[in-house]
Amino acid sequence: MNIIVSGASKGIGKSVCKELSQKGHKVIAIARNQELLDNIKATNTNIQTVCADLLNREELKELLIPSITKVGEIDAVVNNAGQLINKAFIETTPTEFIDQYNVNVVGAVNLIQLTFPYLSANAHIVNISSMGGVQGSSKYPGLSAYSASKGAMAILSECLAEEFKQKGVSVNALALGAVQTEMLSEAFPGFEAPTSPDEMAGFIIDFALSKGKFFNGKILQVALNNP
Repeated sequence: MNIIVSGASKGIGKSVCKELSQKGHKVIAIARNQELLDNIKATNTNIQTVCADLLNREELKELLIPSITKVGEIDAVVNNAGQLINKAFIETTPTEFIDQYNVNVVGAVNLIQLTFPYLSANAHIVNISSMGGVQGSSKYPGLSAYSASKGAMAILSECLAEEFKQKGVSVNALALGAVQTEMLSEAFPGFEAPTSPDEMAGFIIDFALSKGKFFNGKILQVALNNP
């Protein structure tokens, strides 16, 4: 199968790309750090890399479309790229709120819109949300901007599922609990999450490749705790 993964240079995205490649799938890995992308590609022959900013739509289009045409139709898209700021609400600037929304939502919007014409019948779009973006889950100080943006990602998934269903494309969101990634460590030094990137990657891959025919427009909570 042919899969696009954003936020591919480290953490969950890196683990998803490596496992997919090892299983023989063709992967288009998107991130902003060329050096980290090169390291992933060096030992994984099934991976193409696209070094682009998801918010730079023209750059993304110019670099992504040729990679798609090399592999053919896309069977799954994993929107994993994200940004996490741990900062008290009263101290968070409007610019920081906008930055969180842009990275966590608008970047995925650009990728989905550019990829949509190339999706195969019964393709599956998996948007990585967060338990912090689930209504009624426990909320934590410092995560207002992040959680609000991830909540928007969940609602966007429900909307797109309705719009895309006539083409047979499924859209779901996975609301992840804490995973021990570099992003989490930077935001919460010393905190130890109960799940590793490799463990979560295995779940995401299974869901993306085999569960689109069973779920559509759903926000599934994937957490050992809350969050």
